[in-house]
Amino acid sequence: MSRFNILNAVDVYATGFIQKWIILGLSLSIGIGSVLYTNKLVKEIKKREDWQVNLYAKALEFIANEHETNQNALFALEEIIQANTTIPVILTNENDGPIFYKNLPKADLITDPEEREDYLIQKISEMGLNKVPIVVNLVDAQGNQYGQTMIYFEESSLLVQLRYYPYVQLAIIFVFLLVVFTVFNYSRLSEQNQIWVGMAKETAHQLGTPISSLMAWGDYFKEKYVEDPYITELDKDVKRLEIITQRFSSIGSAPKMESLNIYEQVKLSVDYLKTRISKKVTIDFTAQEAEHIYLNMNPELFSWVLENLIKNAVDAMAGVGHIQISMSCSVVDKLMIDIEDQGNGIAPNKMSKVFKPGFTTKNRGWGLGLTLTKRIIEDYHGGRIFIKNSALNKGTAFRIILNTNA
Repeated sequence: MSRFNILNAVDVYATGFIQKWIILGLSLSIGIGSVLYTNKLVKEIKKREDWQVNLYAKALEFIANEHETNQNALFALEEIIQANTTIPVILTNENDGPIFYKNLPKADLITDPEEREDYLIQKISEMGLNKVPIVVNLVDAQGNQYGQTMIYFEESSLLVQLRYYPYVQLAIIFVFLLVVFTVFNYSRLSEQNQIWVGMAKETAHQLGTPISSLMAWGDYFKEKYVEDPYITELDKDVKRLEIITQRFSSIGSAPKMESLNIYEQVKLSVDYLKTRISKKVTIDFTAQEAEHIYLNMNPELFSWVLENLIKNAVDAMAGVGHIQISMSCSVVDKLMIDIEDQGNGIAPNKMSKVFKPGFTTKNRGWGLGLTLTKRIIEDYHGGRIFIKNSALNKGTAFRIILNTNA
């Protein structure tokens, strides 16, 4: 797969990222619009319920004042209130004692009269805090007031449900967006992985033929120039190319794991790189009581991790400085490997991006090294890799943590 095609794929992902924000914007607009419209409906229904109760009160007062006795007036009041099927109301006497209620299901479930009255008195107190009760004065035919009743009421259950409905709707939209974004990201990562895997396997395939030829030439020169040290080094590089080919070939498939001495594996990689990096860079490798630890690992992939980190450190120091590699078991069942350089460091706002595909601070490169490093350590070796610390113009330390009981 050509680099042009890879870049086109990245452009597609960038477009997909924009589409996600468009979906988010539309969903939020729908949600906010729904909230505003529902709130408008709530205000209209609330106004209508208040008007309805006030109308009840006026009608009740009119009918009650046409009767001669208090009992007949109360009977008329009850008949009109019975017509209300949604708004919770309580009719009281002039001492705020409940004499009738409507649309209070909880009160209907209470069989004990005293308990029901206590509940109604409590509801009267609650209703009075939220709504101003309506006073109905009872007068006889001569205009003399012979009694007074109060109508306490609150919002209907329908109005309450409608008030909270838009927020429930927003929560559902949020969950929907979360699911959509998760699926989208998973699909995006899956496609990216397929591209990188395809590229890696194609690279391995293309390298196979020239490496086989180089190995044959190496065998020929080893026989002809037996004591030539350059031939030995050339043979090491050809074998290294073969290992690299195996690395690319194994991407996307389960690697073969074997129990190996971790100290020896790290030392092999460090010794190989010491002669192939800038002479102005020194590397020290120390191990604290970790020389005899065996781990289940893939040597080709693990050496790739070390090479990526060490080469990045050399680049960060512009080929001049010191790299310290330390290995220890200070935590129970954990092996820690620190790779620390004296380079230009990583800006705080970029630390969370260093392991993401495509991120690089170099003029050249595709930003895949640390992404593959993280995948090799975490997916294949069950460990962790992260930036232990970093400071601009002072250096960076990466830490690898592996399980020793695996």
